[in-house]
Amino acid sequence: MDQSPPRNTSVTVADVAHMAGVSKATAARVLGGYGTVSDRVREAVTAAARALDYRPNELARSMTTGRSGTIGVVVGDIENPFFSLAVRGITDVARQAGFTVILINSGEDVAAEKAAIRTLLAKRVDGLIVSPAKESDVEHLREASRSGLPLALLDRGSDELEVDTVIADDRHAAEAVTRRLISLGHRKIAYLTACDTPDHRFRTAKDINTGSVRRRIEGFLGACRDAGLTGMEQWVHVGAITPEHTHRIVTAMLQSGQRPTAVIASDSVIGLDVFKVCRELGLGVPHDLSLVSFHDADWTSVTTPPVTVVRQPVYGLGETVAKLLVERLNGAIQDARKVVLKTEIVERASTGVPLQGEL
Repeated sequence: MDQSPPRNTSVTVADVAHMAGVSKATAARVLGGYGTVSDRVREAVTAAARALDYRPNELARSMTTGRSGTIGVVVGDIENPFFSLAVRGITDVARQAGFTVILINSGEDVAAEKAAIRTLLAKRVDGLIVSPAKESDVEHLREASRSGLPLALLDRGSDELEVDTVIADDRHAAEAVTRRLISLGHRKIAYLTACDTPDHRFRTAKDINTGSVRRRIEGFLGACRDAGLTGMEQWVHVGAITPEHTHRIVTAMLQSGQRPTAVIASDSVIGLDVFKVCRELGLGVPHDLSLVSFHDADWTSVTTPPVTVVRQPVYGLGETVAKLLVERLNGAIQDARKVVLKTEIVERASTGVPLQGEL
């Protein structure tokens, strides 16, 4: 008759050790992933744990190993497909490395981000991946890093932090797509972003605290200057933080006496709202307005017409930043690394030559 303990969460390390025929200390080393044991003993303990459906006590294990087996991730907007896909890359790498991800959404609010970091530190996460809401306000991240906690930045770097950072080649992507629109004959090109300024007006790229967006705006303005276009700062619109805000901004922009002939949307959420407003106003894309969006979201390839996009390596951003963090967690000691991943322009049918009367 089988005298083994029942398969439930009450199974202990001692039960596993008894079935495997080893000491409790040896079983604990195998189950906790620390110390050295022979392959034969490891196989015996693993088989016993599987047979008994052993579930580790995470609190006890963290006290023994000094690790919680978790990685804290803080992003700006989990509803944005960009962050959703990036987090998928993070979680896939983390799971393969034996870590669980605790995800918190900051809503692009620094106060919420600081609260999220405090919560994650209280949960004793082993490392942090953060997409900073405001790159000029990172003292809380500096303190976390100084404490010895491995920290990596996703999509948005900071000159004030010497930590691993993974970003996309946003500036060159914006330059390339702007040059493409200019080559088609566009001169009235608007750039629309969710980032905001205190007075809701854009003056210089320094006003933008989100590095990825700032680099895109710098690329946009740089390409315009190279083409001899002046005063293009007036065509940068900020504050598209919700569908309602975006709808209001785009409607006013497209109904003004200085209607743009082309719009570059800073992300696919904004791009979709621009597309919707064009439909509402009876404007054709690209006949009346050329449209380009950052991020190759699913919807961009199935609309009529399909939308030209800047395809960012979004999954790769999450995958790469997680790999860098896991390397740190596994003991890698080296200078802070900055990885820049390439983007790609995907030409579709939403861009064209502007109407002669609109030039």
